[in-house]
Amino acid sequence: MNAIVSEKGQVTIPKTVREKLGIRPGTILEFAAIHGKLIANKKVEMDVFRKWRGRGKLPGHLTVDQYLKLARDGHSS
Repeated sequence: MNAIVSEKGQVTIPKTVREKLGIRPGTILEFAAIHGKLIANKKVEMDVFRKWRGRGKLPGHLTVDQYLKLARDGHSS
């Protein structure tokens, strides 16, 4: 696959490559020049759970403490 560098030094990453690598708007790429090649690495957020925080639902409108107590009490012998 080829891409043309614009006058501003911008390149469009082909859609198939973006989809394969999970590159979406806002994704940070780190660039390096190694042995005459341009290398781009997708920078992964330090907190990989950040996007999931606050999205889970506890059964029966329990608080976290209530749910943990129920889970622990239900699994002890």
